[in-house]
Amino acid sequence: MRRLIVIALMLTPAVSMAGEISVADYPSIQAAIDANPGRMLLVPPGDHHVSGPVLLNKGGNGLYGYGTIVQDNPEKEVVRIDHARGVRLRDLTLTRAEGVKDATAPGVLITDAQDASLEGLRVLDCRARDAAVDLRNACNCTVRGCEITNYKRIAVDDRTGDSGGNVHYGYAFRCIDGTGVMVRESTGTVIADNRIVDHNLMPTREMKEQHKLGELTEGKYPTKAGNLGRAAVERGRVDNWHQGSAIVVTSPEATAYTNVTGNYIENAAQGIDLHSDYVICANNTINRGMMGIKLTHGARNLVVSGNIITRVDLWGILLNPGAASHAAEVAQDDKPARAANVDGGTIVANNIISEYGYGNEYWNWGGARENQGGSFAMAFFEGQLPENPPLRDVIVQGNIVYNTGRDGEPDGAEIKQPAPRYRYAVYIGPWGEGSTPRAPLPEGLHFSNNILHAGTAGVSNAELTP
Repeated sequence: MRRLIVIALMLTPAVSMAGEISVADYPSIQAAIDANPGRMLLVPPGDHHVSGPVLLNKGGNGLYGYGTIVQDNPEKEVVRIDHARGVRLRDLTLTRAEGVKDATAPGVLITDAQDASLEGLRVLDCRARDAAVDLRNACNCTVRGCEITNYKRIAVDDRTGDSGGNVHYGYAFRCIDGTGVMVRESTGTVIADNRIVDHNLMPTREMKEQHKLGELTEGKYPTKAGNLGRAAVERGRVDNWHQGSAIVVTSPEATAYTNVTGNYIENAAQGIDLHSDYVICANNTINRGMMGIKLTHGARNLVVSGNIITRVDLWGILLNPGAASHAAEVAQDDKPARAANVDGGTIVANNIISEYGYGNEYWNWGGARENQGGSFAMAFFEGQLPENPPLRDVIVQGNIVYNTGRDGEPDGAEIKQPAPRYRYAVYIGPWGEGSTPRAPLPEGLHFSNNILHAGTAGVSNAELTP
């Protein structure tokens, strides 16, 4: 009987007095997960190297603790949650080994999952074009209180073609790219109270020259200018070589019901990029970037409220119908009916845009032109294509666009008041001031109770209707 008891104890997972099961008691983290379906497992302090993704594909599984999981393979995720419900990751550090920090796979990938929760993670130096944290086909998942640091890399943005043969640009270019959190084809997502910062790649003149950023290069297909790419192909370069976003919520015809709240974002190309319906984007701080918050490609019924946007250099808040927007379509021949994917029915309220033009790349935008052309604190554009339905029915109220220069700055023995670094506080119209519209202009914009300090050309290029 004694021998049977000893054998039974040897086959039982090592459990601490507190009931914890540690991955350190198994040959690998994956072996521990496979041996304990439906359990939360402790990852103790120290580095735990892996060469394949740590796969969580059983309901209720999860990892927690203060250990660091280090991925040695740049083509693999650090952690992957796949086809499971109720998986949790808490308090871990996820990173990549020295020499493979620039990767082709996300740091955390969540696919076909429900009720997954990422809380208190540190996702460090997971630099991939997709995202440090990537959610695809997810339902009711949460990313809360995480630190995502240094998520960008030098890359090629290839716009030479796609599987559908729909080429709007037709070129590829060298760029800084990368995204902190990306959400695709998902519903009920919460992205809250995270810190998403990049210190690794700053959009400076020196960085541009070192990596030849913006220069056209070879893509998957030969360069051939599309309907939106003629000017870039003629010049052989683009200005928008700082790509990616701290947070992207996209797949506009499949993604909805998302909360993006309380996040701190620093040194993003785009702070928060929303191509989705039914989004609350509130109480976020965006410090330094090409732009602050963008709503496009079919973004309907959003609330953008209480955000602080500071030191952005091109657009603080941008709304426009992107190329993916379209009117409702009836079934015809072999094409099924499609519901409308339009932009509007949105509230933009109680946001503050300040220190405009005092970021890292004003020199590449308004500062590159004597008249500061194209630099608008708030912009409401036409669609990208003639067939895009117009932006409609937007309430813009209680916002502040604050000209920081009016308060003066020391210059030797004097206090000077430099000119604003934006052309208009609000711009409404076509892409390119004074150009002929190529798509319907915005309709039903209602402005009230805003404080809008004039830019160098005035408060707005158009009458702001209450």
